[in-house]
Amino acid sequence: MSKLSRRQLGKKIAEFLALRRALGMKYISGERTLRRFENFAAGVAGADSHIDLSTAIPAWLERRADRKPVTLYHEFAPVRQFCLYLRRDNPAAYVPTTSLAPVSNSPYVPYVFSLDEVRNLISEAEKPRRRAKLWPGVVHVLVITMYCTGIRLGEASRLQLSDLDQAGRVLHIRESKGRSRDLPFRNDLAKQFARYLRERDAVLRARGRENESALFVDRDGHALTVRAISTTIKELLRRLGTKSCSGRARPRPYDLRHTFAVHRLTSWYRDGRDLGVCLPWLSAYMGHIDLLGTEVYLHATPELLELASKRFSSRFSDSLNVEQENESP
Repeated sequence: MSKLSRRQLGKKIAEFLALRRALGMKYISGERTLRRFENFAAGVAGADSHIDLSTAIPAWLERRADRKPVTLYHEFAPVRQFCLYLRRDNPAAYVPTTSLAPVSNSPYVPYVFSLDEVRNLISEAEKPRRRAKLWPGVVHVLVITMYCTGIRLGEASRLQLSDLDQAGRVLHIRESKGRSRDLPFRNDLAKQFARYLRERDAVLRARGRENESALFVDRDGHALTVRAISTTIKELLRRLGTKSCSGRARPRPYDLRHTFAVHRLTSWYRDGRDLGVCLPWLSAYMGHIDLLGTEVYLHATPELLELASKRFSSRFSDSLNVEQENESP
């Protein structure tokens, strides 16, 4: 099924989109890409009534030469997924090779905060700042929440008061990356939320905004934006001297998410847990569809390497001792 009429192509795209959404994905960006490809492919076919995917897809990717590799990949991925869908009914269906849009590895190396740096960041968040849009109470609980749960900045900004279940110790994350999930949290974070909610009520009453639904609000009682959260955390890092005063040098606010994953992994190593069992829990908690999405966050730190080395040495020694005992007369 390398050749399709315009009508057949549109019908198959509609079926593919219905399948993706039945799996719980919004696939809004993917649909836009596929519809643009459909229009482009029809133009490439011209007077010919059939669209040859093996010709149309390379032409689609080559139509502009000035695009960055990541942009090219984002246009290529939905089209290739669609072709894989076609192959389910026809093993001979054309599927473009990934070499048409190779993904270049990001040169950015995530920054993993030490425990002392996290403590300093939380402490700095409590200090009042004149003319700051965000009050210390909300900055303090934001930093703690992001470190303790690993949620994304966008997820934090979209949280509603109704998403916080203090009695059940659960934070409900709605429709992030096409999926929703519930994040259990411990009593110590619940205490921080209880303190914040009291302060939040006072701020909203003072502004006459008692009906505000957002969980995290600024001094005026309005929901926090991703930009406000990011800017505030950057300012904290600069005040601590952890981040340079200008430029895009690391660490980034997003690195709190990396730190959450690495610290969780380190804790499991320290406790002797089976990572093969635990990693799927971490993947689900962080909102990834599979373990591949989690791998990018699991960067080695000196402490983690030392723990892994000690575990390997211990197991190697145990195996060697057993082998020697078996060989003894």
